[in-house]
Amino acid sequence: MNSHVSLTLLLFLASSASASAQEGLAAQNAKVQVFAANDLGMHCTDRETSVYSILPPFNVIHAQAVWRRPGHLPMLLDDTSIELTYTSVADLNGSRNSTSLHGKTDFWQNASALFGATLAPGESLTGFFMPGDAPIVGPQQLPWSTTHTFFEGFGIPITPTDDHGLENPYPVMRISAVHKATGRVVGYQDIVLPVSAETDCQNCHASGQIAAVDPGVVWSVESDLEVQTKRNVLKLHDFKEATALEANQPVLCASCHYSAALDLGGVGPIGEQLLHSTMSATMHGYHGTLTDIGGAPIFPPGGSAAATCYQCHPGQNTQCHRGAMADGGMECFDCHGDMNAVGGNRAPWIDMPKCQSCHTGDAINHLTGANLNFATDGIRLQQAWHTGDTTAIPIDAPNSRFREETGTLYRFSKGHGELACTACHGSPHATWPVQPQRSNDNIAAYEVQGHTGTVIECASCHTTDVGVTLGGPHGMHPVGDSLFLDDHKEIAEHHLGLCRTCHGANLLGTVLSRVAVNRTLWNDEQHRWENFVKGEQVACDKCHDMP
Repeated sequence: MNSHVSLTLLLFLASSASASAQEGLAAQNAKVQVFAANDLGMHCTDRETSVYSILPPFNVIHAQAVWRRPGHLPMLLDDTSIELTYTSVADLNGSRNSTSLHGKTDFWQNASALFGATLAPGESLTGFFMPGDAPIVGPQQLPWSTTHTFFEGFGIPITPTDDHGLENPYPVMRISAVHKATGRVVGYQDIVLPVSAETDCQNCHASGQIAAVDPGVVWSVESDLEVQTKRNVLKLHDFKEATALEANQPVLCASCHYSAALDLGGVGPIGEQLLHSTMSATMHGYHGTLTDIGGAPIFPPGGSAAATCYQCHPGQNTQCHRGAMADGGMECFDCHGDMNAVGGNRAPWIDMPKCQSCHTGDAINHLTGANLNFATDGIRLQQAWHTGDTTAIPIDAPNSRFREETGTLYRFSKGHGELACTACHGSPHATWPVQPQRSNDNIAAYEVQGHTGTVIECASCHTTDVGVTLGGPHGMHPVGDSLFLDDHKEIAEHHLGLCRTCHGANLLGTVLSRVAVNRTLWNDEQHRWENFVKGEQVACDKCHDMP
């Protein structure tokens, strides 16, 4: 195959190849690039579970392995030739998280009462362990998912406390590719497995706060503020709903209020759950209507994350929403709408905004019209739903080159060469780059391509020149490639309209033609070096006269 054959075609052919072809991978001559990501950008867990539990220790890794075949196009690998493992490593500050036992959580003392589960110490609800807690201590296997056709760790029980007893919501895990035939590690990637216990109700439900002052209730005086707050929540629930939760601790909230996050079998509401609203509808819908004594909404519509979502979700310190969209000034509200919208007629974890809700097209073809909140570049939207829509139903631009797979959430979607979208862009809520640049979140992208931000370098997977092509992700040409710089004239002469989709109608550059990192490339036509500064919007007259 020549260098103009698409990676997608190669991977299609590879998928029909015999298992023996993959088993022929020679570990000493191969380089496997691992791509892995957390599925949500942040998982929550209860700080303590003796009173009630919303979410247990439960985290998810999605991973793929790409064989960077010397002299050939890349090939995605499956579990016939490769095993993927996860193990803890220290971050740049020396923080390491290898275990969830040793006083980090009381989950295993209460797991039976809460979930009816008989678990070994350190074992998750789906049978996973942290590397330091497993029956065989050390790297743990990531099983192959036939449903999603990638490797998946579904339920790793990590907590936000490192091995020094310090809080770290961004612990680093090393995902390694092990060649089955030789047992050698042939590639790895270090990723953040984010987790936070900053999911509490203390701002309102601690004794003396706005939700714990009714004289008809004897509020808790427990010295542990988390326990005090949780008991107050049960007291208030019993007071308003005539339940007896306080007398039946620990309580699993999802036993009555269905939570998709805890529906590990995907069976839907059952039993008592059929008689009550879902956890999401109850929490968002009820609290979204509350006002203070002056009549002002406790959670103001259109309010900042600090004033709304971070009152309960992690959080003011954890910064669940971080990365490129946060740095661009977007708030939780801009994607999900306000509390009432989230608590409305939505299927939690399923009815989500899409990439194409804001990235509706390129510089030439994108959505236009009324009730669209455009970013300053005039191409992308700053809000994923139409202004004035109180339900905040996500906009869908199905013809966008930046769309997800049809009917598939971003965290499961695949694109160029069947790579997961998260492989190049990072986890939801933490898309690259994440500020500050030394953040643990950026380690994965830096390891792959030598700089932070979206994985954009073709050499991350390709060992040979990919040629003069527009067959890259989202219809891109090769980046940082002197050969393309020298030979792209043919495309410009015959398909100038394609150039305009990113470089703009006037070919003077747009946000879609920004340079990802400082580059110096040789201009063979002018016989000189061209310097490009990170963030520069590349225009045609940078190197030559306008076409």
